[in-house]
Amino acid sequence: MNSSKRHLWAVMASAAFLAACSSTQEDRTANWTPDQLYNEARSEASSANYEKAVPLFERLEGRAAGTPLAQQAQLEKAYAQYKDGEPAKAIATLDRFIMLHPASSAVDYALYLKGIINFNDNLGLFSWLQRQDLSERDQRAAKESFESFKELVERFPESRYAADAHQRMIYIVNALAAYEVHVARYYYSRGAYVAAINRAQIAIQDYKEAPALAEALQILERSYDQLGMTDLRDDTRRVIQASFPEGTEGTNSAKRASWWKFW
Repeated sequence: MNSSKRHLWAVMASAAFLAACSSTQEDRTANWTPDQLYNEARSEASSANYEKAVPLFERLEGRAAGTPLAQQAQLEKAYAQYKDGEPAKAIATLDRFIMLHPASSAVDYALYLKGIINFNDNLGLFSWLQRQDLSERDQRAAKESFESFKELVERFPESRYAADAHQRMIYIVNALAAYEVHVARYYYSRGAYVAAINRAQIAIQDYKEAPALAEALQILERSYDQLGMTDLRDDTRRVIQASFPEGTEGTNSAKRASWWKFW
């Protein structure tokens, strides 16, 4: 019995020692001022040590709560999380910032960064070019990015980020239209003409000014023709002639090569 007690005390003492060592390591910033903590976090982030920078910014948030420095720490933590390959955490941090500080002068930056994170998510808007999988999830990040940029432009038209956000909105609209046409083309090539019509119509209805419109109309016309729907085919042909009186020859290939070069 005594031997068992001695063994138990030894285990408890070892655990206490390890906990003390762990606490010592975790509390190395315990006596630092908020400015010291911020400078250290910035130093780690500047050296691309984002994994180390994030917890430092988190400590600063708590230690400087209610101050502008805490708000700055929250924004910089979001950027560090993004650069550390944690986009979902970064967006959650930005959403929290926007909710807690709706009157902050940095809300425009928070919206811009949120848009950028989604804009670049999973190879951005070109991921569908490298896969045969034509799933809807390719569009999700693009649409969320567009909504962030749109809110920025509408709420803060004088923001230093507004012009770039607007250009990226154009890019996203054109990319989404090109995606729909890409899917319509895919279905048409496999004889799924009804599906091709549906996707071409989405591009035409939702993205009226996009360069991909010409090809969407052509796919629509050809699909109606394949289905023997001559009246709709002829109606579409008239729309093409009215919209592109000089013809669509070369229009699609030229615009597909340059539609994304807005910035």
